[in-house]
Amino acid sequence: MRNFSYSRPGTFDEACRVTEHTRFLAGGTNLIDLMKSDVERPAHVTDLKSLSMNQIEELPDGGLRLGALATNADTAAHPLVIRHLPLLASAILAGASPQIRNVATNGGNLNQRTRCHYFYDPDMVCNKRSPGTGCSARGGRNRIMAVLGTSEACIATFPSDMCVALAALNAMVNLHGPEGERSVALRDYHRLPGETPWIDNVLQQGEIVTSIDLPSVSFGEHYTYLKIRDRLSFAFSIVSVAVGLEMESGLIRRGCLALGGVGTKPWCVPEAEALMKDKPPSHSLFRDVAERILEGAVVDRDNAAKLKLAPRVIERALWQAAEGTPQSQTCKTIR
Repeated sequence: MRNFSYSRPGTFDEACRVTEHTRFLAGGTNLIDLMKSDVERPAHVTDLKSLSMNQIEELPDGGLRLGALATNADTAAHPLVIRHLPLLASAILAGASPQIRNVATNGGNLNQRTRCHYFYDPDMVCNKRSPGTGCSARGGRNRIMAVLGTSEACIATFPSDMCVALAALNAMVNLHGPEGERSVALRDYHRLPGETPWIDNVLQQGEIVTSIDLPSVSFGEHYTYLKIRDRLSFAFSIVSVAVGLEMESGLIRRGCLALGGVGTKPWCVPEAEALMKDKPPSHSLFRDVAERILEGAVVDRDNAAKLKLAPRVIERALWQAAEGTPQSQTCKTIR
């Protein structure tokens, strides 16, 4: 690990006074790994843990606000989250391990980097790590890589489970920076790689994620987070699906849907969600939804199997939600 300077500011304004070569430290579960691997080489590390951002509270409209420094474990176990947003709790519990969830934070989860093995290897060319050098994943060992939102410059998959549920739930991300405060829809927070894959999100220099706001929803038991992976725990998804359905008299009044494991960001297509409005669940409907949300997918050498698997996972997840049988994250047999 290379030498770096360190500070632990006590106010937001102090924390926002940074240079281009500063990195923010929250739980550190991703940043420290990247520094040890010589992928991240910050000149300065600003520790945010003295800032008051670990509360989880109910909003006046019935929604919830999640503090950026609240840990993933505390968030998943919080009574308000369990009562109002079990879809989010389920997605969090599907990710990482208990040890990591005890340390990892909500804000850090949003800002984690890809787990592409070429990105983690400084000896391989990677546009996300070293702009303009190329993408080793293209034509390489890329079974885990993305099929949606890719570009010639990058096909790295976005790794978060929590963010897939946040996207389905239409969360808002609250930011504080040198220019003041602003809010960004979670669905717009992460950027497609395009020609600048090294820019992961919309954060400007010095901006900090302070909290995440979630609207009030009325899914009841009509939700699920279904994750398919190589092993049943401590593994990133091959395909994951977050679904929430508002059901009334056997009809889907509103559907929320997001995919993980297949895109360069949490993948949502509003037109696919709109297909479900005021319709009864059916195999043909869910097949149409799967086809629409996967439209435009592009495969490379080793990841074509994702396009065969994804429609089945999407349809299974939609049926789980429609029937009110959400996937358990403790007994992981697919329902």
